[in-house]
Amino acid sequence: MIEPTFFERDALACARDLIGCEFVHGTTGGVIIETEAYHEYGDEACHLFTRPSAREFAAKHPAGTAYVYLNYGMHWLTNVLCIDANSGEKGFVLLRALHPSRGISLMKERRSKEKKRDLCSGPGKLTSALGIGPEQHGQSTNAAMTFKFRKGNSAFEIVEDRRVGISKAVNLPWRFLAKDHPGVSVACGRA
Repeated sequence: MIEPTFFERDALACARDLIGCEFVHGTTGGVIIETEAYHEYGDEACHLFTRPSAREFAAKHPAGTAYVYLNYGMHWLTNVLCIDANSGEKGFVLLRALHPSRGISLMKERRSKEKKRDLCSGPGKLTSALGIGPEQHGQSTNAAMTFKFRKGNSAFEIVEDRRVGISKAVNLPWRFLAKDHPGVSVACGRA
């Protein structure tokens, strides 16, 4: 099990190190194959940079807390708060894609999809497949125990790429993904 102290580091390090770990919510879960990091300072795409409510959230919650928000009024997205124990800098890791590993029948039902690779191949799809919504916002990975991260033992080669679906700070190579995995949201180099 990954403890909340894992997230007491820089968001970039956390985002990279989560590739290959398993993320579980309830009876569903999968191996993390794609993440994005967001930083409090110098990153105009980060909610902490632009939204007072996000800054208030980060000030009130410990590292490892779920930050779940509605994107463009359509899809709930799942992030984890990171707070660097050395610098105090805050950030988020967005969970972008999973390789489903448990509760696959339920995920298929929730997503109305049959192919395994279509279940969690994007941040909105992932959240929908795992049944995550606004009620999980603010839950800790250790207190409520509805979210769990398990250490990985994968042989994925991790590659960096530009983040996708944003209009600011687009050139930062802060997206991490399992190289050539068919379940990522956007293939490497196509961002």
